[in-house]
Formats: sequence, C-alpha cells, structure tokens
Amino acid sequence: MAGWEALSIDLDALLETFQPIAAIATTTTGAQQLQPLVQAHAVSLWVPEAIAAEVPTAQVYDGALKEQVAALWNSHRSLVFCLAIGAVTRLIAPLLTHKSTDPAVLVLDEAGQFVIPLCGGHQGGADRLARLIAAQLNATPVLTGASHRAQLPGIDVMGEPFGWVKGAGDWTAVSAAIARQQPVLVRQAAGSTLWQQALPATHPFQFAATETAGAQVMITTATPAPASQPTVYWHPRLLWVGVGCERGTPTAVIQQAVQQVLATHHLAEQAIAGLATIDLKADEPGILEFCQEWQLPLRCFPAASLQTIPVPNPSEVVQAEVGTPSVAEAAALLASASPQAPGTLLCPKQIVRLESHPGAVTIAVAAATQEYIGRSGQLWLVGTGPGRLDQITPAAQAAIAQADVVIGYSLYVDLIAPLLRPGQIIETLPITQERQRAERAIALANWGLTVAVVSSGDCGIYGMAGLVMEQLQAAAWDGKTPGVRVFPGITALQAAASRVGTPLMHDFCAISLSDLLTPWEMIEKRLTAAAQADFVVALYNPKSQTRTTQIEIAQRLFLQHRDPQTPVAIVRAAYREDECITLTTLAECLTHPIDMLTTVLIGNQSTRTHANWMITPRGYLGFEP
Repeated sequence: MAGWEALSIDLDALLETFQPIAAIATTTTGAQQLQPLVQAHAVSLWVPEAIAAEVPTAQVYDGALKEQVAALWNSHRSLVFCLAIGAVTRLIAPLLTHKSTDPAVLVLDEAGQFVIPLCGGHQGGADRLARLIAAQLNATPVLTGASHRAQLPGIDVMGEPFGWVKGAGDWTAVSAAIARQQPVLVRQAAGSTLWQQALPATHPFQFAATETAGAQVMITTATPAPASQPTVYWHPRLLWVGVGCERGTPTAVIQQAVQQVLATHHLAEQAIAGLATIDLKADEPGILEFCQEWQLPLRCFPAASLQTIPVPNPSEVVQAEVGTPSVAEAAALLASASPQAPGTLLCPKQIVRLESHPGAVTIAVAAATQEYIGRSGQLWLVGTGPGRLDQITPAAQAAIAQADVVIGYSLYVDLIAPLLRPGQIIETLPITQERQRAERAIALANWGLTVAVVSSGDCGIYGMAGLVMEQLQAAAWDGKTPGVRVFPGITALQAAASRVGTPLMHDFCAISLSDLLTPWEMIEKRLTAAAQADFVVALYNPKSQTRTTQIEIAQRLFLQHRDPQTPVAIVRAAYREDECITLTTLAECLTHPIDMLTTVLIGNQSTRTHANWMITPRGYLGFEP
C-alpha cells in the first residue's frame, strides 16, 4: 500500500468492529434511506421480493421477515432496520438471549432523521454504532440508556479500552444502583486510573470506604471474595506467567499448573496478560496449545536476556541445560517489565507434576505496572474544520466519537464537545505544548489505546499531524505499530475564502507568521517570494498578544510588489458564533482588528471586490467584464 493510501481512511475502518452488518428494509423508502450506508461500506441490504426490482443492489429474502431475521441473528454482529420500532421489537424478542452475546440492533426511521439503538447498547456496541451511522446519514442518534443520561460509561464496558476482563458479580444490580445515582464504592487495587479522569462531576462513585455505598466495583487481579452488597469484578491483565517445562509436557499439565499456582496465591485467571518462556520452548506444543485455548500471547526470550534478570531461586542445573539460571522467574519478570518500571514477582517458581501424566512444569508469576491491552494502538489525526459541527466530515466525526482518548488544545476540544461520548479520556494541553501533546498521544497509542489528536482546520496544514509523524519518525517507527490514520478537515483558508467569495480561484499559497517553530528569516524569504510571484496568499497566525510586528513587516513586503488597493479579506472565527468578516485593501488592512483566530487573504493583481464579495478570476490574464 502506498504511503498516502495508508494514511487515509473512511468510515469502513471505523465500522470494522461491528462487522458483519446487515441492513433490513421492507419498503422502497426505507431501502433508499439505508443506501448511503450500504453503498459506502461493506453492509448487506436485505429487502423482500416485492420491492426487489426497485432496489437492484439489495439481497432478496423469500418468505417471512421473521425467518430472515432469525437467519441473520447468529451470523451478524449488527442489524440495522429501517422499520417501525414496534415491529422490530416483535421480530427480535424470541431471539434475545443475553446482552453479552446478542448482536447490536438499531432502528432508523423512514424519514432518516433518527438512529435508535434498540438492544446491545453497551456490550453489543449499538450506542457507538448509532453515532457512526448517524454521522454517515446526517441523522441524530437517540441514546436512551441511563449511563448516557448520566454521562457515564456503562459499568459493563468501562474496562474494555484498557483490555480489562469482566469477572464475576451481580452486574444487573450494580448497574441499577448506578442508574439510580446511589453511592457505589470503587476499590481499585490494580490497573490504570485514567477512566476516573473521564467521570462527570455528578458521578456516584466513592473511592474511600463509607457506610452509604449500596454496591461496589472491584478492580483487581485477585479472585472474588464474599461480599455483603452487590459487587462486580474487573480484572486488569497485569499477570505474566513464566513457564518452564520438560519437553513433551501435555497441555493439561500446563493448565493444571497455572491454575494451581494462581489459586494458591488468590490470583484471578482473567488477570493473566500472557505467558513467557525461553526461546528454546517457542515450539513446545503444550505451551502453544495452552496459549491458543486461553487466547493468550506468548513471549519468548533468549537465554542471554534471561540470565541478566536477578531472581530469588536460581538453579545451577537449569544454567547447565539452557544457559540461564532461571527460566520461569526470569521470563515472568522480563515480560512484566516496562521502560518505566520493573515487574514484581508475586509467585516464586513452583514445580508441578500430575500423576499419570508425563512431564513437569515450572510456574512463576510476576505483575506488570501497566496492563496489557491486547491490541495494537491507533493514532487518528483529525481535522475538525473551522469549528462548527456541520463543517466536520462524517468520517472525522465518527473518529472522534469512537476514540478511547481525545487530545487537543482546549478551545478545539470545547468546540467538538457534542461529539464526545461518556467514558472518553479527554486531555487538553496549552497551545504552546504541541510537542507534549504529540508525545502523550504516541505513548498512549503505543500502549494500545485509540487516540484522536484533534486540530482545527486540516490537521495536516499547520496542525498536529506533521508533528506527530515527525515524532514517530524520530522514534524509529516501523510505519505499522501504532497504526496511523489521517482524517482531513476544511482548512482555515478554505473556510475564510468561502465566506468572502472565490479569492482562491487561481494559484495560491499559505504562510504562517508564527516564528515559534520557523525562523523569521525563512518566513520573510517566503513572504517576499510569494509577493513577487503574485500568488493569492493566506496568512495564518498573523498576530498574537506578544507577536505584533510580523504582520506589519508582511504588509510592507507586499506593498513593495502589490498595488495598495489590492483586495484583502480579514476573516476571524469563520463559521463560529463570533465570526467577523472585513473586506479591505492592502494599504488599510492593519487598521482592522487581527489576532490568532484570524486568517488574512491577500489577493493577486487580478483579484477584485464586487458587492461585498472577493473574486479572483480563473483566467490569469485578467478580469473579463
């Protein structure tokens, strides 16, 4: 794939999590409403034979709709109906089993105005899918869950961004307590606390024990314990199990050994991040089968790396056999270590044998300081356009709504607030800390989170995209992990130009007057070249509270090469509530207010003003009346 292709994406990639998706309509109008979704993405559309001729791209079902829905139920992760809610409810009622396994079911009204998640809102992802489809169809998502009303993540999905595994508990009772805004005690002994930053001020959670709490949430690597109140368990994946074994040890022995050691130390199986061993065991069938059955990663280390790890129980015998005094303990510690902190050995090595089974297993367990998420992180570089929501592309809106983390300058994040969803981690840094924003975004993506870095306008034009890519390159990025996707936006120069007419109809360029990242000598050279070449010029960052002379120098340079009556447009906060537009001339432009929210458009020799519009003719030889 070419570089530019790898950095572009539409809603297809965002919808991938919910695939396969089936859309169902019983009328021509309904099918038409679903067409934008079907045509743009890998979504199958099903219609009855009666309207098949009017919808030639659809798949046709014979017989009763309830039979078709039943056939799609177990083969699709998401179903989107353009049908009355009552009818859909009756169709799916006999098929419902449990919210953890049922597909996401959504309903689109025939007017195409509203997208309503009917079931599978949290665990099925219907709420998030509704946001994506609404962005594609220019509709409004109608989210009816109590957690959405309270601006809280669903308690049954809150740990998913961090790779936590749901454990035991009365999930219904705890969810009900949260919905009623009853005090809920949170005991978090392990895992990231970033989710706490995303809580609204009115959240019901208590982080210190009180007598008022009617339910509790346990976030721990430990096994469940008896409780007097409704309790649920989330298990961060922090435990790395070091394994050494005799050649040919069966999977059953390895499994028994792991379970036995964990039980002895009251550690939850759901908290296992993965297995670790010496590279000599990379092809050991029992270990490979165990990892496959338990869906765990396997990390293998050479003896030279393992022997550098201090362990409490080294073995001369092991040293003689494989070249390192420890396999299980050293591998567990090495796998659990991070650049920020070493792992902690929780369970020293234990040798396990089973009667009537060949082989033997050595098990040790270490805890990492940061949980294993279990997926590759993503960096989504998003342009939010001039600031109004309807000026943001559907793909960009969907990316913002889907991301685990949104990072940006506070003003830009405030402008997209309606697109943010409960539970998202929002981090803002001042306008002078762009590099810190990039470094933070990369760090979170390297961990495994999906991070949206937002910029106003187009993220690749004086935005954060370039800086993020520079930082990745400096860190010897392989071009694949984390994944990078760019969502373009309407640039400031496009927005400004659209408010005054067609000033950019011929050759143009953009120049930033900020010398924070570019030496002023270079900026001045570019200004002179643009003025001499008769480009229409868009000036970005023209003036700040502390940087006031640059725009004056720019005017002087242009007056050396342009007529003083050259049209100039001064556009501040295009498409926002405080928008201000001034049409003036090159000679008079500095008599009007200009600041960092302003884009200045300087016309070329053929640019004209007419009836409060600014026009640059397409033909370079001049204006033909």
